[in-house]
Amino acid sequence: MELEQQLDRFVRAHLGAQARVTALEEADGHAGLTFLFDVADGPDTRSHVLKLAPQGVRRSGNTDVYRQAPLLRALHAQGLPAPAVPFAGEDEAWFGVPYVVMDRLPGITYQMWDPHPSLPRTAAFSHAAWGQAAQALPGIHSFDWQRHLPGWQQPQDLLEQVTRWRPIYLKAPEPAWIEAAEAVEQLLLKAVPAPADNPVGLFHGDYQPGNILYRDGVLTGVIDWELAGIGSQLLDVGWMLMMTDRTAWTDGPHWLPPLEPAEIVALYEDRMRRRFPAIPWFRALAGFRMGAIGCLNVRLHRKGQRHDPMWERVALGIPDLFGNARAVLEGRR
Repeated sequence: MELEQQLDRFVRAHLGAQARVTALEEADGHAGLTFLFDVADGPDTRSHVLKLAPQGVRRSGNTDVYRQAPLLRALHAQGLPAPAVPFAGEDEAWFGVPYVVMDRLPGITYQMWDPHPSLPRTAAFSHAAWGQAAQALPGIHSFDWQRHLPGWQQPQDLLEQVTRWRPIYLKAPEPAWIEAAEAVEQLLLKAVPAPADNPVGLFHGDYQPGNILYRDGVLTGVIDWELAGIGSQLLDVGWMLMMTDRTAWTDGPHWLPPLEPAEIVALYEDRMRRRFPAIPWFRALAGFRMGAIGCLNVRLHRKGQRHDPMWERVALGIPDLFGNARAVLEGRR
């Protein structure tokens, strides 16, 4: 009720006394809080998304909600599939925390484990969704961040993308997971791609159809940019390939096969008009990252600090996430 009142005051102050909030509901988000709401303004109704920073948490990286505003505005201005941001602020006067208000794009995300009932549950639709995602990514990676987003972030070091996960996976509740993670980490560090094989620019950070909107079978937008940054762009390609690896995931009731990894790579490379020999390394890094994330979240779930039964399903695949990453690095996949 408090948020509804805060949002109503905000809308009236920014859109006029006649505007009112309708259909407020909470949605999922990577960090902070995400809400969907409509604004009725006379005969017109507009749909928006409100993202709020989490209370009592240091604002850095994915918890710094406001940092998304300049990024999304720059992407939208360049015609890329990102939402417009009519309002954003670091001040805490309206909601007690920084905020971003976005236009809500049409469409529904595609979750391959259990697609929304309105989406076709067919292999053909799954292939089309993944194919469009692979073909849209080069447009994002071609974004001129130095021209359109100067000073937003310094490029992240690739070596740090490996070493940052050690304190995370060391929290694993299963000793075997730690042993497997350490083996993969050492292999990654021995084969870090050379700068020529590591294009640097904007990356999304969790690029896969679960964060992409589709309407009538057509990609309409890319959402959830909390993990975006400037750094190794092949992180996004590796993440897509890791997400398609069925051996690392417990199937949902309607799991549908995505494209084969080689098909995703071909679509991406064709649009980029070059080949990327380091993609297998980034695929292994993605499995290592997801395995480390699973180590921490399974621990939090089992200790009752962040209850979410989903992580027990992920736990079944953690050995394979690390095992598949090792196999890729050793040339066995």
